[in-house]
Amino acid sequence: MKLNGKTTLLTGATGGLGRAIGAELASAGTTLILSARSREQLDQLAGELPGGPHRVVPADVSTEGAAESLAEEAGEFDVLIANAGVGGGEAIEENSAEAIKRVSRVNLEVPMLLAAAARNGMLERGDGHMVFISSLAGKAIPVGSALYAATKAGLRAFALGLRADLHESGVGVSSVNPGFVREAGMFHDSGGRPPAKMGTASPEDVARAVREAIENDRADVDVAPIQQKAFVNFAYHFHGLGKRIERALSGGR
Repeated sequence: MKLNGKTTLLTGATGGLGRAIGAELASAGTTLILSARSREQLDQLAGELPGGPHRVVPADVSTEGAAESLAEEAGEFDVLIANAGVGGGEAIEENSAEAIKRVSRVNLEVPMLLAAAARNGMLERGDGHMVFISSLAGKAIPVGSALYAATKAGLRAFALGLRADLHESGVGVSSVNPGFVREAGMFHDSGGRPPAKMGTASPEDVARAVREAIENDRADVDVAPIQQKAFVNFAYHFHGLGKRIERALSGGR
């Protein structure tokens, strides 16, 4: 799908990953509908991005009904980038029921609802693309990340299933799965450090992966150094051994 002249709804637009994705897609000629909680930050970002004019639709997608209201206010768009996300805390037993609902809503329910809202219009036009920002945590399940990893694994499964359902409709669907990202994202915001020799990706790497997924209709794109990708895929198939290696690389934590 060619991005030039298209309209894209981008959630989580004012975060580090969102800003990088917005800049990459704006440079490709797409007009953006930027969404996040702060109107002030959205207005500033819209003015900084090339092209435009870009629209802003403030929304707190952690609240019930916000996804439906966002889709209605956004109107028609050609591309959906479901990027908004929140972390899941250190461990499931440290999360209240309300926190579990919030993480599940933002990371999984809201992207599904936005996809449902966008689907019919895209199918009628026979053109469109949806990108869901998942995570390699949904494959390797890092220690202490059960809730977050579960939502990201579910989001990837949803994207791949929806892609199969929309096969040959003209509507593409992609899961983009960052690993450890420096300078932005859940891993950076947590203050964590990657295991030894695993390396990191940049927000711009993620943004380029999003653009490639749309332009080349890629189904599933991992964004990480080669050694990290190899370990994640090993741990996905050999979970117990992968956990032992992960603890060893992290100094026994």
